[in-house]
Amino acid sequence: MPFLKSYELLISWFQSKLSNKQFLILSSMFVGLTAGLAAVLLKTLVHYIHLAITHDYHVQYQYYLYLVFPLIGILLTVFYVQKYRHGKLGRGTANILYAIAKKSSFMPKDQMYSHIITSTLTVGFGGSAGLESPIVTTGSAIGANYSKTYHIHYKDRTLLLACGAAAGIAAAFNAPIAGVLFALEVLLVDVGISAFIPLLIAAAVGALSSKIILREGILFSFHLQQAFNYHNVPYYVLVGVLAGFISLYYARISIKIETFFKPKKQKVYLKALIGGSILALLVFLFPPLLGEGYESVKTIANLEPEKLLENGLFSGVGNNGWFILFFVGCAMLLKVVATSITIGSGGNGGNFAPSLFMGAYLGFFFSRLITMLNITVLPESNFTIVAMAGILSGVFYAPLTAIFLIAEITGGYELMIPLMIVSATSFAVVKYFEPYSMDTKRLAAKGHIFTHNKDKNILSSLKMEKIVETDFQKVSPEATLGQFVDVIAHSKRNIFPVLNESDQLVGIILLDNVREIMFKTELYNSTLVKELMKTPPALVNLNDEMYAVMKKFDETGAWNLPVVENDKYIGFVSKSSIFTNYRKMLIKSTIS
Repeated sequence: MPFLKSYELLISWFQSKLSNKQFLILSSMFVGLTAGLAAVLLKTLVHYIHLAITHDYHVQYQYYLYLVFPLIGILLTVFYVQKYRHGKLGRGTANILYAIAKKSSFMPKDQMYSHIITSTLTVGFGGSAGLESPIVTTGSAIGANYSKTYHIHYKDRTLLLACGAAAGIAAAFNAPIAGVLFALEVLLVDVGISAFIPLLIAAAVGALSSKIILREGILFSFHLQQAFNYHNVPYYVLVGVLAGFISLYYARISIKIETFFKPKKQKVYLKALIGGSILALLVFLFPPLLGEGYESVKTIANLEPEKLLENGLFSGVGNNGWFILFFVGCAMLLKVVATSITIGSGGNGGNFAPSLFMGAYLGFFFSRLITMLNITVLPESNFTIVAMAGILSGVFYAPLTAIFLIAEITGGYELMIPLMIVSATSFAVVKYFEPYSMDTKRLAAKGHIFTHNKDKNILSSLKMEKIVETDFQKVSPEATLGQFVDVIAHSKRNIFPVLNESDQLVGIILLDNVREIMFKTELYNSTLVKELMKTPPALVNLNDEMYAVMKKFDETGAWNLPVVENDKYIGFVSKSSIFTNYRKMLIKSTIS
């Protein structure tokens, strides 16, 4: 396209005229603008599709008819992914973290637009998920592919990837500070002060894009109604503890439902039909579960919970305070179920909006219950707002992002103290039980994800099969010392694996351990190798991650360890070889 060619030529000209730092600043602006516009496009498309499917056409039973739309959205998403993406999409923040840790911050080009298409279909048609994760993935892919086009090295490429994510969050909520903090807490962490300038510029440009283009009704925002009262601090601590446990519930339910749908991996349309049908039933019973759910959050934040029951199955009991409270509590607990089914059955979306939804419902439920039990009168609007930060902090392990996001979307910092209390308490609770967030837990278990530490990032990129050494002379345990000395004479190594007839490692012999007797010819026929061998200090499996291997080296003090696969000897791995390959990867990541 002529426009794109002109755009690339313009940026290439800037790159030739500016220093690296100057070009990085300019690049952060371009990435922020593109990611911001992508977020604006996605939010706008979903908003108008959602308006269309929920519009009152004055048709009898219309409420029942539009419940099929979430199923349609999931089926369309699955069709697109199977037809145009070969069944692969790469969902969630973990997808980005994996790209940083294992792929040198490179992301596929199709992720610059595929998440916009799929999440529009899923969430626009009523899938119970959020748009922020697709927005973050899209922004990150824009930053990564921009860097690839202009041959920007690893460190700055990772920074521009994070700039895209920051701009996406900033545009989605008109919250630039939260966008920067999200990039720092979730994606980067191990960065210097110099990284703040590009992130700030990208987030500011992204937020400005949505501020100019999006109208008020599309953005998620509301205003405080009640002032902070320090007498309520104990209740804020308690709601923070509850938010921590609800966050744990969120993570574990998500994993269980994902596990339920995983065996149906090849039956994608059957999986979509099952998930879409269950989702339709949930939405039929609890209409606030439809879509992102931000409108219902505004409803309870404005202390109008009875509106949640309008035009639904329970519209006739909207004046019963205890039933309303029960309805709110059930909707809160079922939101994660609806979201996990939406994503697990093939839809595309994220956990950001559902976290805010559950937090708002938790805060309202808690404060209304305390008031109805005549314990005290709590400011329900304030608790609705601050509990959102508690769940967001507990699900994403990002307390600063949670605090400033809620502060920005409410238009002030009046609730900064309770926001800090609730977010920090929730984060402390979840960290006590789970060291990793939901998005990174499975990757961390495999050693795939160490993005908070650049050394571990590079170390985890090394593959065992590429550095294992196989030129070691094997020896049988039944061989004599004389035969072993002959093996030594033809070897350049000082360590020898002892293998049985099935090629299983039964021991090792170090040259230093037999040096004193190897020239005593009188022992050549009477001494057997099995009398000289010893058990290796540790075994390395061919599929072990390099971080686990280095831990074994540190624990044993060894410089060489045998490698096995399915109990069969493969070779040896040396600490010096790992260090050599690490240095090569470090140089490559700096200049590539």
